[in-house]
Amino acid sequence: MKKLIFASVMLVALFTACGEKTKVNNTQVQQQTSTIHLTKAEFLSKVANFQTNPTEWKYLGEKPCIIDFYASWCGPCKTIAPIMEDLAKEYEGQIYVYKVDVDAQPEIAAAYGIQSIPTLFFCPMNGTPQMSQGAIPKEDFKKMITEVLLKK
Repeated sequence: MKKLIFASVMLVALFTACGEKTKVNNTQVQQQTSTIHLTKAEFLSKVANFQTNPTEWKYLGEKPCIIDFYASWCGPCKTIAPIMEDLAKEYEGQIYVYKVDVDAQPEIAAAYGIQSIPTLFFCPMNGTPQMSQGAIPKEDFKKMITEVLLKK
């Protein structure tokens, strides 16, 4: 009987420890995420204030950026999501990779006429953003980053 109680206690301890470890790992995964999800307030302060400048694009960031307009239910958006994460890590310190959920932030999507997703804006420090629609290969992203954002 004592062996059975001991075994039960050990199993409970093992599952509890595994659960805590999983939570730690999930937290670590969330901290490693390099893309930046924007709310309307963050977009207005970090990217462009379409309320004060509705007809003129004026980028507010201190590094060039990619803005990924997406929705959680969109298949092509899910396809490029890991590419966006990879690019954010690869170009960390050189560009920002922002994500805007068009369902959660419809006012931003409407301000820029986003009608299909994914829509991507490549925003250099000066000038107007270049837009791309649909899922594109990682090599095409890298080419746009190099030519449009980093101007190499």
